[in-house]
Amino acid sequence: MDPASDVSCRRLALVAGNGTLPLQIAHALEAAGRPFQIVAIKGEADEATRLRAATELGWGEIGRLYAFLGKTGCEDVLLIGGVSKRPDFTSILGDFGTLKRLPTIIRALAGGDDSLLTKVIRLFEDEGFRVVGIKDVAPQLLASSGVLGKVQPADADWRDLQLALKATEKLGELDIGQAAVAVGGRVVALEGAEGTDLMLERCADLKRVGRIRAKGRSGVLVKTAKPNQDLRVDLPTVGPRTIDLAVAAGLAGIAVEAQGALIAEKEQTLGRANEAGLFIVGIDRTVLEPDN
Repeated sequence: MDPASDVSCRRLALVAGNGTLPLQIAHALEAAGRPFQIVAIKGEADEATRLRAATELGWGEIGRLYAFLGKTGCEDVLLIGGVSKRPDFTSILGDFGTLKRLPTIIRALAGGDDSLLTKVIRLFEDEGFRVVGIKDVAPQLLASSGVLGKVQPADADWRDLQLALKATEKLGELDIGQAAVAVGGRVVALEGAEGTDLMLERCADLKRVGRIRAKGRSGVLVKTAKPNQDLRVDLPTVGPRTIDLAVAAGLAGIAVEAQGALIAEKEQTLGRANEAGLFIVGIDRTVLEPDN
């Protein structure tokens, strides 16, 4: 194999937003023996990530970011972790390197989420860096196909799963969201700008006031990548909090796209689901029958 084509031989910059994923990736990189540097996004990365980071840079310091990557010999870039605030035009006026690239950066801030992410990737690629994804550096964190925990879905759960999956496909086509909930053969919630957590809280509220009527635990949250989504960034993600919110909403289970979704804190997430009697399934779009 040509060493230049082997990502494991190249130094990686882990550009870290919020949440626990950046450090999970860091641990996986350490286990694999791959050299890397953490760049914490100011105002986003949590304290634990910032303590591990080689540098912390804000939105207006893109010129300094490129200089840091060049100085440390980072050829590949992984964008990981949440970003709670979309940068506004005043936040990107930090240094000369940023100002020099301002027209390109402004174009990257226009459009929907998919458009934004694609253009952010292009910003790095135009500078000669290669943007990689979790599949390239820590594929073990992605959902595999089939039932992932100890709880098996019932026939009614598979029907709700298929219905919610169709809803996510429509959402993705419009670049609106990645998740939907179906209960008792009816779509009851679609993810919008509020995100999955608030959507699940809304489901719990709807059940509390009687707008969702179901006996016992029923219904499925489905979370998938959007059509033609670049899986190097913004992977659909579920974690321990997703389990807690799904339980609070009275759902029977969660389905995510196999090899197209990330399970954060995997051991803890699956353990919590098992304890709660909640199933987690990695779905292949072509295999959706109960006996598969």
